[in-house]
Amino acid sequence: MPELVFFSGTMDCGKSTLALQIEHNRSARGLAGLIFTRNDRAGEGKLSSRLGLVTDAAEVEEGQDLYAHVVDHLSRGGRADYVIADEAQFLAPDQIDQLARVVDDLDIDVYAFGITTDFRTKLFPGSQRLVELADRVEVLQVEALCWCGARATHNARTVGGVMVVEGAQVVVGDVTDSVDEIGYEVLCRRHHRRRTTAATARAAALSPDVLPIVTD
Repeated sequence: MPELVFFSGTMDCGKSTLALQIEHNRSARGLAGLIFTRNDRAGEGKLSSRLGLVTDAAEVEEGQDLYAHVVDHLSRGGRADYVIADEAQFLAPDQIDQLARVVDDLDIDVYAFGITTDFRTKLFPGSQRLVELADRVEVLQVEALCWCGARATHNARTVGGVMVVEGAQVVVGDVTDSVDEIGYEVLCRRHHRRRTTAATARAAALSPDVLPIVTD
């Protein structure tokens, strides 16, 4: 039976890489699919991974009816054996409903990929709706690591290496070492709560105010 599957995880856990792998495996078997994305780091109309892999995709616009898009594609003689939706956290809840309708009414598998929570640990509306509707939710097993070496469970937004907890939910950026740009970093819960990024941890370690450790 066709399914709506939500592949979820933090940044750096390989979601887009898996989306590209699923596309490769199915197209290599003669299947044809539609790929949707929104706000990809590589630019409009691209699905990319941090490993350097990239393919073309249909950029989802605000208010676009994804079900109608698939129906129009089929009515024009196109094929759609499956649908891939990357960066699904940026989709509106009603667009997630439309993807569910693609599964139920058109008998087409839909594979959605996205992070669950934002930099404030709040659910993205699109991800919340996917959790509510998906036939399966798969948490990716490739573990991203916090700077301390612990399993990363939270996404942090940084400005100049300093974690921020206020601002718009969606600001496109990437994992970066630049001190001049908005960036993102994955942290364990402890360091997200303490707002300790790799940069601030390094600064604290180099500070003359840090007392030396005395051992017997």
